[in-house]
Amino acid sequence: MRADEEEAYVEYVRGRTVALRRTAFQLCGDWHEAHDLVQAALLKLYRYWSQASTAESPDAYVRRMLVNTFLDQRQSWWARRVRTFAESADRPAPDPGTESRLDLMAALARISPGQRAVLVLRFWDGLDVAETARTLGCSSGTVKSQTSLAIAALRRLMPDYVRES
Repeated sequence: MRADEEEAYVEYVRGRTVALRRTAFQLCGDWHEAHDLVQAALLKLYRYWSQASTAESPDAYVRRMLVNTFLDQRQSWWARRVRTFAESADRPAPDPGTESRLDLMAALARISPGQRAVLVLRFWDGLDVAETARTLGCSSGTVKSQTSLAIAALRRLMPDYVRES
């Protein structure tokens, strides 16, 4: 990589790391794993920086790398056999008003990784159906059906959840 390309890469990474970690956390539900996901995606990005930097939307390119990294890790034998968890000392005490958010995060952890990815991209990252489909490499119809199935699964997992106004 040329020096000017490497400088552009470093500048991009510095500017987007916080947003990427937030998206990674929403995908996996654990800050340590989110950090690992972002690092893995940024390593891939370094290899393909010339393609990503000339893409129509570098953010969309990197978001797709992050989601694919998440989905690939969920399909590995290690992820199927071992469930990691953070030590209680690593977690700050929750605020009194965050119980429903914790319930939602626990419910999200129980749905399939693909459905979770659709919900994170659509509702946390604010992507429309077409952008989500491009990010996941699927059709708009698949995004719509997976969104519907994911919401139905969340309703089954959280029957008493009432959205606050």
